[in-house]
Amino acid sequence: MHDNGTAHAAGKVPTRSRRLLRWAHRRRRTALSLWLRGACYGAGTGAVSFATFWLRNHM
Repeated sequence: MHDNGTAHAAGKVPTRSRRLLRWAHRRRRTALSLWLRGACYGAGTGAVSFATFWLRNHM
């Protein structure tokens, strides 16, 4: 019988954790860009809040 590569060899069936790790590995660039966007939004919000606080206390 011809094996076209779609069937897994015995003992090579991926476990759920391996599939999850492969899924996360393929999407790491998206996750990193979303994390960076969140960090920038947080830094901007903190800077505006600090500036507002400083202005209110010095005027």
